[in-house]
Parts: sequence; structure tokens; C-alpha cells
Amino acid sequence: MKKEEKKEANERYEKLIELASRKSIFYPAAEIYPNSPAGFWDFGPVGQAIRRKIVDFWRHELLQKENMLEMHGSQILPASVFEGSGHLKSFADPIVQCMKCKKYERADRLISERIGKNVPEATPIEKLDELIQENRIKCAKCKGDLGKVSKFNMMVETIVGKQGEFKTFLRPESCQSIFLNFARMVKTMRLKLPQGIAQVGGAFRNEISPRQSITRSIEFSQMEAEIFFDAAKINEIENFDEVANYKIRVLRLGKEKVEEILVSDLVSKKIVPGKIIAYYLARTQQVWNKMGIPLEKLRFREVDKDERAFYSLSTFDFEVETSIGWLELIANNYRTDYDLKGHMKHSGSDLQYSEEGGAKIIPHIWEISAGVDRTIFAILDCCLREGKEGLYFALNPLIAPYQCAILPLVNKDGMPEFGEKVEKELKNKWFDVFSDDSGSIGRRYARNDEIGVPFCITIDGDSLKNKDVTLRERDSGKQVRVKVSDLSDVLRKLVFSEIKLESAGKLLK
Repeated sequence: MKKEEKKEANERYEKLIELASRKSIFYPAAEIYPNSPAGFWDFGPVGQAIRRKIVDFWRHELLQKENMLEMHGSQILPASVFEGSGHLKSFADPIVQCMKCKKYERADRLISERIGKNVPEATPIEKLDELIQENRIKCAKCKGDLGKVSKFNMMVETIVGKQGEFKTFLRPESCQSIFLNFARMVKTMRLKLPQGIAQVGGAFRNEISPRQSITRSIEFSQMEAEIFFDAAKINEIENFDEVANYKIRVLRLGKEKVEEILVSDLVSKKIVPGKIIAYYLARTQQVWNKMGIPLEKLRFREVDKDERAFYSLSTFDFEVETSIGWLELIANNYRTDYDLKGHMKHSGSDLQYSEEGGAKIIPHIWEISAGVDRTIFAILDCCLREGKEGLYFALNPLIAPYQCAILPLVNKDGMPEFGEKVEKELKNKWFDVFSDDSGSIGRRYARNDEIGVPFCITIDGDSLKNKDVTLRERDSGKQVRVKVSDLSDVLRKLVFSEIKLESAGKLLK
């Protein structure tokens, strides 16, 4: 990235963070206490509304359309679970400490930033020490000398029991609960492979150097989907033909440019292990693109074996180009039978799946592990716009915090009462709406544009007489006159992009 481009990107990032804080979208947790640790964030009313809409969008567009089951697992699990999963042994980051100011940093990331090349997390610590010496890398904070690289387990331990007799951990990824529940799901939900099981929930990693706001924090949320399938039938999946001629954007190993590759070619050219994996890569790109991220800003990055998670045979990280660079949103991992085998061995429970013919198999797993917080950041970053009245978020109406705001032109002559009636009718039909009656009408438009509200409904003197309102569109600023009796139907069609504003009513000049 050129110097001017980097400066512009940094300015865009700062503007986003300022607007997010000013509108209470997200901000540091416990901010009234000056010594609160970094890496924890709160979401205000607007941020929580966007967060909820993103999760609901994921449910409708992926879980429901793919007939997945959704569950909710405990965030605290016994140490034995993480012995079975391998996390207590393998879930560690390379860290290095400044000998002067004692600050810790992720060694691989620090080196990557200094030399301008990607340094895999799995690089041996001896090699990391060599790179620090060869490139004369110093502490980013005080320029002091760095010590030797060591490994640090990122698990967050908790205390359970009066004497702390139960060794437990906050889960570092939400998927383990799904694996632990697999046998129960087979029995109670009559599973037939391939079958996706999903959940939304918190995860915790003891991040050494939290940074870049909600994109790298200690507490975060995941939207996780685990697809269980028979490895011998990896090329058997319904609806594959629906995506066979769809192109996905892939950055192959050793390549510098993104290629647009047909889903069918991913399989025939053995870029992916099979049709099930190719199908879900396509569905993932479709969902996040529909959510509001332009295709040209999306890519799947093929991950080398030295950089993949310890349990993955094949990984395609789903990334978005943002003001802080390419940001990983989703880890797409072929976990094979690693997890179920590990939990079978350590728990003594039978996690095999009985096929119709009576044969028993240990299913393989394709994982779609999406970060909720990173998705929020990426969408806000991609949707940040500069309008006549200042910055605003051009959010997809389906994930905007509210579908519309109701604005009485003045607080008299029956307009507020008429607005309250319209608000109540829309809320009764499950629209997210609210009234805003403070300030000039122009200021109110700008205020709602800022947080991404796609439509505003203005109540004026003619509304009471003609039983109609003015409906304004955020991005174009265009306005139409709509009968109150038609309002809910028109608004619903606009939110789902079934009609354009011009056909919603009488267009005003």
C-alpha cells in the first residue's frame, strides 16, 4: 500500500471509530474506570440492534435455507474437554517481551509488520528469534531490545466450586459445544448426513496485544456452523447444481492476484477436497455479499499447511478488504474426524454415526466459523459514506438498526399524535421503528442517516387531511408520498428490495 493510500485508510478508520463511539455503536467496556484492560468492548443500543440483525440475517440466509440445526452451548467447560480437543497442548501463540518496558507482543505479527511479509503463526520459535535478530527488530513502544520468543497458551481459565476444585476454561471457540452434543443430536433429532449444526455465542482468547478495536479482542462472538458428513460421500450434496456455475474469488497459494473460479472447477481441478466444501464456500460468499459487502472486497485465501490450525487438513480464510487491510472474517476449515475422535478417546463415549446399512463411521466436519464482531466492523467499514451532511452508514435495510424513523414536522397541530398512531401500527406489524421529534427536519434526516436508518417518514399538515406521509430514502434523498393504508406493505417491499422508491408512491420533486 502506497503512503498516501495508507494515510487515507488510517483516516477512514479513525472516522469510523469516532462515529461508532459518538453514536454508541461500540466503545470500550468499563470505560469510566481508567485502568480497565484492553480487549473488551460494549455495544450500545444502535450497535446491539445491528449485531442482532446480522445474526438474524445469517440464520435466515444460511441456517434456514440449508436446513441446519441451531443449539446453544455453555461458555464454561471442564479442562478435560480441552484435553480431548487438543487446545491445552496446541492452542498457543508465539510471544516476545521487551527487556526494557516489559511489554509483550505477538512475535509473528510484530515481525510481519516490520518486514512487510507474512510470517506464519506455526513458524518455529528458533526461526522467529533469528528473524528478530536479522532484521534488528525492536520494541514497538520504547525501541528496547526484545527477549527470546516463547509460547503462550491463550486459554482463559476460570474458577468453579467453593475451593476452585473444578478446573474449567472459558471456551476459545464455540464449536466444541457442537461436537460434544453430536451424539445427543443424532439420537434426539434423527440426523441424516450431511447435516449442519450451528450456534451463536461468546468465545474467549487471552490476546496478548488487543488492537484495532473490535477486530482483535479477548471476548468476542462467533456464528459457527459445523457440517457433518461421510468422508466417502464428500461429492454427494443436494443443490450443488445451483452453485456449480457461480464464481468465487480465491487467492491461491503462491499467487498475488485473486482469481474468479467456477465452483465446479474448484472440484474438477482438485482445489478443494470435494463438492460439499465447494458448495459451502459458494454459499458463504453469497451470504456475506448479500449482507452488504461488495464482491470486489471479498476473497477466500488458501492457507498453507504451516499456517493452518492444528486440526485442519484444508483451510480457506474468508477475508474482506477494509481500512485496516485484509481482515479475516471466517475460518473455513476441513477438520476431518479430528474432533470426534479426540472426544471419543478422552471421554470414553461412542460418537460414531450409524448409517442406514448398519455400518458405523466417524463423520468428517467442514467448519464455517464466522466472527460476529469482525463482520460488524467490516460492514460498517464498507458502508461508510461521505454525504452533504457528513458521514453516514449506507447499511443494507435488513441489517440497519431500524427500518425507519418517524418525524413529525412540528410538535403541534396533531402531528405528534398522528405519528404515534403510525408508529404503533408499524410496530404491531414487527417493524423496528422509532420517533424522532427533536431539532430541524434536516438535522433529523442527517442524524438518522448517520446510524444507517434507510427510510424516514415525515408527518406534516397534509398528512392529517389526506391520510398520507412523506417517505424519504437515505441513500438517494428522494421522497415519495404514500398513503398510510399502504405504508406497511410499501415499507416491507422496500426493505426486501422488491421495489424501487419511485414505484412506492407519488415521487416528489
